[in-house]
Amino acid sequence: MLSLATIRNDLKDIRYYYSRKEVFDKAEYSVGKTSILVKIKKYNDAVCSAPPRLYDLYVSLYLQNNTQDSLSERLGYTFEHISRLNTQLIKFLQKNIVNEEENKNV
Repeated sequence: MLSLATIRNDLKDIRYYYSRKEVFDKAEYSVGKTSILVKIKKYNDAVCSAPPRLYDLYVSLYLQNNTQDSLSERLGYTFEHISRLNTQLIKFLQKNIVNEEENKNV
């Protein structure tokens, strides 16, 4: 089972990749594809079955590189609400990534 800390670290890596996507895309031709793409696919596949709010949060925070603070301001929610949603998202990912991995092993 993936720990919550592992998921948080993976999400940081995903956010970093998307914040520098142009650099990674250009380097792909001379260096090769980065292994983060496998992790991104795993997380993207899991979040596809998330409730719309969590899906939107994942896209907004990790693909569009918003901070919780800037997103709360943009959406008109409190920072605490966005933080609670992020905790729900992380727990959702933990449960659903584990389920996908277990289903592959069956």
